[in-house]
Amino acid sequence: MICAGAHPGIARIWSKAARFFADRRGVAAIEFAFIVPVLLVMYFTTMEASQAIETSKKVSRIGSMVADLVTQQQTIVKADIDAIMQIGASTLQPYNRSVPNIIITAIQVTTDPTPKVQVVWSRKVVGGVNSVDAAPNTLTTVPASLKIAGTFLIRVQSSLAYKPIITWSAGGEQRLGLTSAFDTITMGETYYLRPRRSQTIPCSDC
Repeated sequence: MICAGAHPGIARIWSKAARFFADRRGVAAIEFAFIVPVLLVMYFTTMEASQAIETSKKVSRIGSMVADLVTQQQTIVKADIDAIMQIGASTLQPYNRSVPNIIITAIQVTTDPTPKVQVVWSRKVVGGVNSVDAAPNTLTTVPASLKIAGTFLIRVQSSLAYKPIITWSAGGEQRLGLTSAFDTITMGETYYLRPRRSQTIPCSDC
């Protein structure tokens, strides 16, 4: 309350302050300014999560597709294996922020009294470069349920260092200061299949 006889300047200040606090015209704009950042964060988080889930499914699909193509062969050569891996990697499109790694290993479980699990041949593509993975006759492992004497298996391991879009730019530089929390997400899958048309699948030049 302003007392009678108060200084006119003070009275005007109080009057303006009262009108300012009573004015509700800017409330919506202020609320909008507070809510929009939250909505944007929720939108981009949802978008990123859906893209990551879809990419993870594609990484799994690489393993199943490559294993299926290899096990349909009766014999194979390096060039065919590398072409199959390239076909598998192409299933990730349009994702292109990193490239998948694929390892194909032909495995023989021996008929020894204590069966051994040995590599017959192997190929891999890592960082876009094709090469041999494990040397022939190298010991490896398979799940206990697949360790059956005399069994021939094709193992395909697919993996991807997924780069979230919120930390990546077209120039390959990471942005937004989120590199420590959201650098990469490792995705991977392993498939085992038996040959479809023969007992084994030899590779003549592996």
